[in-house]
Amino acid sequence: MAKKTDPTIKLKARIEKAEIRLKDLQEKVKDRTSRQTIQVGKSEVVLKKAHHNPNFTSKTILTDSTWSYVEIFLKQDKSKEAEEALFYWEQARNFYEASKSLSIVSSPLTIYYCFLNATKALLKYKKQNFNLKHGVTGKSKDGQFVLQNETLTIKPKGVLSGLCAYLGEPIKNNEPAFTIKDIFYNLSFIHRAFQLTFPSPSYPELFVPIINPRYVYDKSRKVGWFETQLESEHSNNRTYGNLVGFGLDKKYDNTNFYVIRRNKTFKWNCTRNQPTSDSLTDLTRYHNKIRKQLRTIYGPNNLWYIKRTNLSTHIIDRSNLVLIFATMHRLSEMARYEPQALVKHLEKNHSWLLTEFINKSPLQFIDEISSEITGNDFRATGFRE
Repeated sequence: MAKKTDPTIKLKARIEKAEIRLKDLQEKVKDRTSRQTIQVGKSEVVLKKAHHNPNFTSKTILTDSTWSYVEIFLKQDKSKEAEEALFYWEQARNFYEASKSLSIVSSPLTIYYCFLNATKALLKYKKQNFNLKHGVTGKSKDGQFVLQNETLTIKPKGVLSGLCAYLGEPIKNNEPAFTIKDIFYNLSFIHRAFQLTFPSPSYPELFVPIINPRYVYDKSRKVGWFETQLESEHSNNRTYGNLVGFGLDKKYDNTNFYVIRRNKTFKWNCTRNQPTSDSLTDLTRYHNKIRKQLRTIYGPNNLWYIKRTNLSTHIIDRSNLVLIFATMHRLSEMARYEPQALVKHLEKNHSWLLTEFINKSPLQFIDEISSEITGNDFRATGFRE
């Protein structure tokens, strides 16, 4: 006698087949077009470097040096703040030029004063109050000449704390001391050099490269959000799982590469590419928040990264500008008072990493400061757009 099939099993099988057919149908009718990029007038809104008040509608400025551009920008603004900022900007440029003729052991001193004056220019122009103290102290632990023995602490008062306040990174009275080794780990523009110098599971890849970062919107819901694409080699569940606050956008195929989006949205009420003033305010506020998790590297191409936040050790929740300023202050102290110690560091296995920081940080720092002052993005020349 044939064995009767359980009706429950039959029903379950039919449901599974129906679900498979439905999934196949959804894939066939799935909209493969990209979401609409937010536009203001005729200009598409893409990710900008400036944390505050970015000029979303401006084109990228192509130049190998932002010094003259910012100088002209400040001169055209007839305000008292611009006049004071211009003085500090010119001082910063003089120190920058002076550093070019100095050795790697001496240059941190003039590079730091370049950073100090450039930061004062930004803070003066943006009407951000600050104390004239430097706002950071450093010291060396007894023992070997290793980066983890060089520490620094950000103080509640000073130029650096003024920069922190401007960036929305307030300083507490009991700020922890950071090691230069951990700071270098948290800087995107020397992260590859760090990984090669200190290949260790304790310091995993911290920055995830992204391409085509932009702001998109849903017209029917009147909301917008940040969208970007992971490179093909990073489009996997492991990398995706490391990105806190982001989701996979199921509108796209996501087979060859992942298109991810920020889960949080902002209001975007726009008619014929003319958004309301409230929408522009929401976009600016949203941009400022997401910009804190993103890092950029100055160069001939747009290089953007998401900084992971799902790690429990060696993470410093500070921006590039703050960490570069603080580290160069410590190196300038060594160049002035302990040049022999700096030489010792340059003889160790981390010499290349330290040299990369000293040589590359001026370009990175001034590029980001220039964007904050003007609201524009800058890119080195020598490529085709």
